[in-house]
This record gives sequence, structure tokens and C-alpha cells, in this order.
Amino acid sequence: MIRFEDVAVTYDGAAGPTVRGVDFEVPEGELVLLVGPSGVGKSTILNAVSGLVPHFTGGTLRGRVTVAGRDTRTHKPRELADVVGTVGQDPLAHFVTDTVEDELAYGMESLGLAPEVMRRRVEETLDLLGLADLRDRSIGTLSGGQRQRVAIGSVLTPHPRVLVLDEPTSALDPAAAEEVLAVLQRLVHDLGTTVLMAEHRLERVVQYADQVVLLPAPGAPPVLGAPADMMAVSPVIPPVVELGRLAGWSPLPLTVRDARRRAGPLRESLAGAVPESPGLPQVTAVPSRRRFRRSSPAEPRVAEVRDLAVRRGRVDALRGVDLTVGPGETVALMGRNGAGKSTLLGSLVGLVAPTSGSVLAGGAAPHRLRPAELVRRVGLVPQEPRDLLYADTVGAECVAADKDADAAPGTCRALVSELLPGITDDTHPRDLSEGQRLALALAVVLTARPPLLLLDEPTRGLDYAAKARLVAVLRGLAAEGHALVLATHDVELAAEIAHRVVLLADGEVIADGATADIVVSSPSFAPQVTKILAPQPWLTVSEVRKALA
Repeated sequence: MIRFEDVAVTYDGAAGPTVRGVDFEVPEGELVLLVGPSGVGKSTILNAVSGLVPHFTGGTLRGRVTVAGRDTRTHKPRELADVVGTVGQDPLAHFVTDTVEDELAYGMESLGLAPEVMRRRVEETLDLLGLADLRDRSIGTLSGGQRQRVAIGSVLTPHPRVLVLDEPTSALDPAAAEEVLAVLQRLVHDLGTTVLMAEHRLERVVQYADQVVLLPAPGAPPVLGAPADMMAVSPVIPPVVELGRLAGWSPLPLTVRDARRRAGPLRESLAGAVPESPGLPQVTAVPSRRRFRRSSPAEPRVAEVRDLAVRRGRVDALRGVDLTVGPGETVALMGRNGAGKSTLLGSLVGLVAPTSGSVLAGGAAPHRLRPAELVRRVGLVPQEPRDLLYADTVGAECVAADKDADAAPGTCRALVSELLPGITDDTHPRDLSEGQRLALALAVVLTARPPLLLLDEPTRGLDYAAKARLVAVLRGLAAEGHALVLATHDVELAAEIAHRVVLLADGEVIADGATADIVVSSPSFAPQVTKILAPQPWLTVSEVRKALA
């Protein structure tokens, strides 16, 4: 169905090819997963299937890509639209209408399908993706995860023979991700749809893949093989595979169920051991930076929310929310898509004014502060990092960030080097992958060293190595006394770094407690290691490794 024949892609102005030696075939009716670190060219390969490379992106494509017998060099994206449905990393880039129902119908209208066929398929897709309650909603009012489901639905309605998906579950909560993956499985198994997908959250998808295409490093030719064989040599692996490597299991398990069947001896080795409690870090003084002290009960917290309510149009986005965050504390906000996580972050950074109740950041109401004062109290890294990036090069972004934050020259550049090793100053932000842009936006915000740092889906688009670097940076910030609040669907991140987890549902806080207490008791939010080693209370592979050592 999809065939790459010795393909190389070189973008205009690039020193060398982004990908080379791409030579593999995806049979009809299979789900094939692209795996590799950030920046190795996964999105380029996906865009070559839909014809966006080179017709939209420019550059040079050598070799040959065919889809259902059509050569993408001679067929533009619109001439492949009846065969290929594509969802990129940024759902907003796909939308052309204002409401959910109109967006689901738009692709079919473009293909000239009969009205009765369109109506039936819209209803089927609304039910498949759990969007029926959102059919009349404006797309602009949806959460990031809801937009992701709408974008996927908009390419499903024309019933394409090939689906190309770039990070399809990155903005989805665990339950919604399982629903989407179940739909893809049904399309593959029952309808013979061919799916080519790139996804960094391998713990969610690798067990569903028929084959894996591994891109081990930038410029290296990809390797095609069975999922277990590729995971044995892949530089990026999910926790279940990492635990399998640690325990010496062969073949490596890809699912929690397989790992549990073999985990008996490992549980015996860990019997009597207790995971190290993360606790709050000791706040330390850092030269040339503000020194933070532990706050006593009489002192203001870094953030304090009391009986907060936010109403947006006819929707109660938040109701009766109470939250306090102290210096050095890391709090993970979790819950299904549309639960109010991003709205709460927006309230803490002053983008959303309370309908009732109060929000304080450093003792002041953030929505009443001037921008120059606000940036030194609280910083937000949004879901869409491009909202913070305006310059033509990474170097120019860093210079502007140092100036805006009144920081020493080179402060932002040092953070970029830590989060994005190998990225040069003359790189244009648009040439970065989604995960790399996110890391650049984080460096820009961190330049001001705000006491309160907010991150909305900070691991979206990050591979496991980049996530590990991010975790190290965030732990360092917490040790310096910065308070961190993360809205995330990444249960592995929460298990790794959060001191507390706050669960939201329908705009209300339904649980607030220590990470181990909250995630272990939740089937949806428990990390893979917890599920494998239950009833023992382990959260991460690193905890197990320390205990065995």
C-alpha cells in the first residue's frame, strides 16, 4: 500500500538530508509504528506519504514514494486526499471550519459525497471518538485533547485507505487515548485500513503495532522489523521494555499483561524493600539568583487558589477549586480532556480572570499585574510553543529572552544547550520538531527564573531521552525553590517527578494527595511499573533499579 524506494529528503538551506536510505514497504491492512528520537525525521517520512513533502514543504525528494500505486512526486496532496488521511502534530493547522460537526463533514464535502452518506458517517464518527456532546461546540473553545480527537475524526469520515498519524495520542488523557487506539485497531482489523503512525509515548501504542520502523539516529537509514526485535535495539523504549531489560527477560514484554506473568521472581527480589519517598527537595541557595526559603504557615504560598470558579460562555470550566503550592513543590494536574486543567493554569498566570473566588501568585492577583512584573512571578509554557516564539533563529530568541528577563547574556542559550543539545544558533524555530520547539519555549520562560512555573503538557512531542533531560532540569528548579505546576496526561512523568497529584473532573478537584497514594489507586493513571509489580508500591524503573542495587 505504501512503498518507499531509497528515499532521501533535503530541505532548502539544510546542510544535508533530513532522512536518507528510506526503503521499506507497508502492506495493506497493517499498523506500522515509526520509532526514534526527536529530530530524526519521523514527521518528514509521514509527510512524504501525503505528498506534503515536497509539494508543500519545499526541498528535494530523491527516490520514490508510492501510495496505492500513485507516485507522490507527480500527485499533489489534493490528488491523494481520497486515499490518504493525515493528522499532524498540530491539530489547529488542519481546521478550516468553526464547529465540530462542520469540521467532520468538510472533507467529505470536498470529495463530493452524497448528503445522506455524510450525515451517517458524521454520526458514526461522533460516537466512535466520544464527540457527540461536542458536536455544536466551537473548535476554539475545546481543550487540546478534544481538538486532537476532532482532527482525527475529520480524516476518518472520508474513509481513506491509508491513515498517517503524527503523535495522535500526545494530547489525550489515558482513557481517550485507549478509545482512539481501539478505533484504529478496528479500522485495521475489520476494514483493512493501512496506518502509518509516529508516537513518542510507546507505552500506549507499541503493543498494537504489526511492525516497527526504527530510525536510530539522524541521517541513519531506518530498519523494519517485529516490535519486540526493534525494542531490543531501540534507543527509545517504554517503561515495560526498560523494566524487562533490567530484569533480563527475553523476549522482551510489550504489554503489562506479559510483564506481570514474568514478574514473580522480580517481586520476590524486591520483597521488603521500600521505594525512596521523593519528599520535598531541600531548597538551596544559588549564586546570583533569588534565594527561596521554606514558607511557614503564616507566610504566603507561591500560589494560592481559594474557591475559584471560572465560567466561559455557558460552560462552568472550574467550580470551587482550592489549591496551594509551596516553594520547591511539584504538583501534577491530571484528569480527562476538558476537565479544566488548562483553565486553572490560565488563572494562575493571569490569562483567565476568576468569575468568583481568588487566585494569588506570590501574594498578588496575577490577572491584575503588569506583564513586566508578572513574568518575574509566574511563567507559563503553553501547549502550543509557537505562541512564545517570534524570532527567525534560535539565537535571536535567546537574546530576546535574556533582554526581556533582564538576565545575564547567555542565560537562555545555556538552557537551550541543556534541553536541546546540538541545536545551533542559526536554526529557525520552524525547522525544529514539535518537541524541540517545546523545549525552546521552556528555555525562554525559564530565563526569567519565575518562582512559579506552569507547564501545559510539557512532554508532548518529547522522546524518552528528552523527557529525562527535562525531568533533571525541573528537579533542579524545584531544589532551588521554584514551585512547579504541570498539567499533564503523561502518567509516567507524574510518577517520576510529582510530589502531589491533583485530579480534576468537570471543573472540580476530586482528589489531592501524594503521588503514590493517588496514582496507585487509579487504574487510568497508574504507571506501567505500578501495574506490573502491584501490589508492591513501585512507580518507576529508576526506583526498582536503586532497590536492586
